[in-house]
Amino acid sequence: MARRKKKIHWIRFILEVLVLLILAAGLFVAAKFVKINRGSLEMENIVKNESISSDELSAMDGYKDIAFFGVDSREGALDSGTNSDTIMICSINQKTYEIKLVSVYRDTYLDTIDNGYSKCNSSYAVGGAETAISMLNKNLDLNITDYVTVNFEAVVELVDLFGGVDINLTEGEVQLLNGYLVEGREVLGRECEDVPGPGLQHLNGMQALAYSRIRYIGLDYERTERQRTVLEQVLEKVKSSDIFTLNEAIDTLLPKISTSLSVTELLKLAAGAGKMNLTETTGFPFDKTTMDISAGDCVIPVNLAANVTQLHEFLYGSTGYTPSATVQEISNNISAETGIY
Repeated sequence: MARRKKKIHWIRFILEVLVLLILAAGLFVAAKFVKINRGSLEMENIVKNESISSDELSAMDGYKDIAFFGVDSREGALDSGTNSDTIMICSINQKTYEIKLVSVYRDTYLDTIDNGYSKCNSSYAVGGAETAISMLNKNLDLNITDYVTVNFEAVVELVDLFGGVDINLTEGEVQLLNGYLVEGREVLGRECEDVPGPGLQHLNGMQALAYSRIRYIGLDYERTERQRTVLEQVLEKVKSSDIFTLNEAIDTLLPKISTSLSVTELLKLAAGAGKMNLTETTGFPFDKTTMDISAGDCVIPVNLAANVTQLHEFLYGSTGYTPSATVQEISNNISAETGIY
């Protein structure tokens, strides 16, 4: 009888501990949830092309695609009203944890949903993340439902949290970087020394942000490559970070970003960071030219449908993908207006 009571006592003790752990986990998640800046994203309003083949949809199901937007906001705003200075697609293979990054050149001439045919970065200014995601899905035959938007301050904090980045700079890049630092100090109210010269330099958050904004050398093509270089180094440091550093990063960054991801999803991504491996990065469109048209100096896909086929091969390994009727129509419209086929 005494042994039975002792057994019941231990069972009760274990149950009490489990309840406390569940409550603690709930409070932990709730404490982080209130920090998230959530945009007005209505899932039923996200555009998805209906004519994507079932085989391609099945292939895409094995990946978690997240749209990343960097907004050029001097006031720190994260919603509509400002162009997206950076547009990236982060595709995570959910079996292998391999990551591929695609920068969509911000001046690419596409169907912007609410603004007709124009530079793709105008979608965010018109309708925020909801319209920008819809623009990516409609023009590229994607199935994105999640996003993360960051402003200047979030980029600076992210790089500093993980100890900066090492970048090999040219003389021209140093001059432009230090020029962007003048504006950065004024906008963010932070002090930061100029980069002393060319060669391999260790950059802090302010300097890395300025480096990522350079577009007068290599135009937007090299600018997006610089952005991916910075992000690649940060991701490598994230992989080797302990859970306490990752938790600090989440706490610091959550108030400075806007996202559709839940705290649970963010914590899951953080927990799996050590397994993740950034394998390839590229820019879109692959084949392109530039033209001064009604929307200004734009990047013209040559042609859009062929570029979408190449994009699906890059992201999902889909050989010979046939774009949807929607993409074919957009591609034909761009060709008809520009004369570029």
